[in-house]
Amino acid sequence: QVQLVESGGGLVQPGGSLRLSCAASGSIFSLGAMAWYRQAAGKSRELVAIISSGGRTNYADSVKGRFTISRDNAKKTVYLQMDSLKPEDTAQYYCNVNLRFWGQGTQVTVSS
Repeated sequence: QVQLVESGGGLVQPGGSLRLSCAASGSIFSLGAMAWYRQAAGKSRELVAIISSGGRTNYADSVKGRFTISRDNAKKTVYLQMDSLKPEDTAQYYCNVNLRFWGQGTQVTVSS
C-alpha cells in the first residue's frame, strides 16, 4: 500500500507564490518519475510538470518559467514551487509517483 500526502495548497492573489509538497510512504521500494497534474473545474486532468529519477524535468508550456519541480529522494518527497501565479492556474493539483500512484489532491485558488 502506497500513500501520497499533498500539502501547500490554498488561496493566493495573482502574482503570488505557493509551494506544494507531496510525501510518499508505504510499500514503495523505488521512486521513478514524480509528477504534478492539475484539473480545473469542467476540464480534464493535465500534466503540469514531471521529474525523472535522474532529475530531468519537463513542464507544460503554460507554466514554463513560472513553476519549478524538484524532489528529495531521501524524504520521498516531490515539490512544486509556483511563482507568478495566474487565475488560470486555479485547479485541484495532484501528485503522481511512478506513473501509477495518485495523491488525494490539494486545491490552489488564485484570485484577488
